[in-house]
Formats: sequence, C-alpha cells, structure tokens
Amino acid sequence: MRFDVYGRYRLEILRTAGGWQVYRETAGKRVPAHDLVLPPDLDAADIPAYLDDLLHELSPPGGRIVPL
Repeated sequence: MRFDVYGRYRLEILRTAGGWQVYRETAGKRVPAHDLVLPPDLDAADIPAYLDDLLHELSPPGGRIVPL
C-alpha cells in the first residue's frame, strides 16, 4: 500500500510476518521509516486513520492522507 502524506512525502507500507514495515519514498528510493511503527494487529483498512492520528501535526488545513 502506498500513501501520499499531506502532499509532503509518500509512504509504502507492507505486511510482514511480524506486522507492518513502513518505508519512506525519497527520490525514487525506498528508505525504511523506523520512526513510524504500526501495531501488528492493525487492520489494513485502518492504516490511513492511524497515520493521520500519528502525523496530524504535519497537516496543513484540510490536509489528507491519500491512498495511491
């Protein structure tokens, strides 16, 4: 799953055996985002809302996390 985070950057999130792995996409490269940890039992449908709860301070007025 890929997400645009408030137009600031993009994340790719992959399900792993132990939960979720988050990557930040930068200049065509994928870098692990160790500062973002998703609960292993988090449902995929709940990821945008969870990211919004974590990252809302980066949001401009009316900003959204958009699935890509």
